[in-house]
Amino acid sequence: MAVKIRLQRHGKKGKPFYWIVAADSRAKRDGKYLQKLGVYDPNQNPARVEVNIDQALKWLQDGAIPTNTARTLLSYRGVMLKHHLNKGVLKGAFKQEKADEEFQAWIKEKESKISAKQEKISKEIDKSKADKLKLEKELNQKRVLDRENAANEAAAKEEAANEAAAKEESPKEEASVEEAPKAEVTAQELPKEQAPAEEPPKEEAPAIEPPKEEASGEESTKEETSAEEAPKAEVTAQEPPKEEAPAEEAPKAEAPVDKDTSKEDDPK
Repeated sequence: MAVKIRLQRHGKKGKPFYWIVAADSRAKRDGKYLQKLGVYDPNQNPARVEVNIDQALKWLQDGAIPTNTARTLLSYRGVMLKHHLNKGVLKGAFKQEKADEEFQAWIKEKESKISAKQEKISKEIDKSKADKLKLEKELNQKRVLDRENAANEAAAKEEAANEAAAKEESPKEEASVEEAPKAEVTAQELPKEQAPAEEPPKEEAPAIEPPKEEASGEESTKEETSAEEAPKAEVTAQEPPKEEAPAEEAPKAEAPVDKDTSKEDDPK
């Protein structure tokens, strides 16, 4: 009967779990087996491999042939190395003590490598968790800021809407306030446009001087009447009559001239 050291599948779908067994080569994969030698769990990182070294060596010495996957797992735990050293001891190449020392040194080195790998994997897992937490915190802060910005924008829009409504309610009042200054400006500009009308009285001052030369009564009376008519025309041209009051007082000052003319006419 040919014996094989092979894997027997267990576990559920998507998560297989294997036993390392010594079984008849003619038996089914998941059928009867002769002896269970170990366990292989590929779902962990690193994978868990447990092997009974002494029982596996006994089956190897009895002629059991491992499959390729089973050989890899047995080598991972040093079973194939110890089987090789035992062959050297049988041939007399070295003693059993030396073989045991070499095997123990290899086991220590292998354990240190496995532990280093486990530490590295654990550090990577911790780092990934820390990165995830940091990313989640940043996302939460971003969400909070987005909410605050949205609330501020909504408040600003409400304020703008309220201001627009207030402006729409009081357009008539603003229009009346704007029209009042325009009327004042027109009232102030009118006197500036009529300023040239006030200059003629300064040029007509010589018309009042003839009485000093004591001309004839008729000429003086004519000139006085013309002088009186000129200020009347100016008064009509100028709107504010209160400012032109001094122009009307000039003929009153010339009243003595009329009296002199009457005395001269008496002898005739």
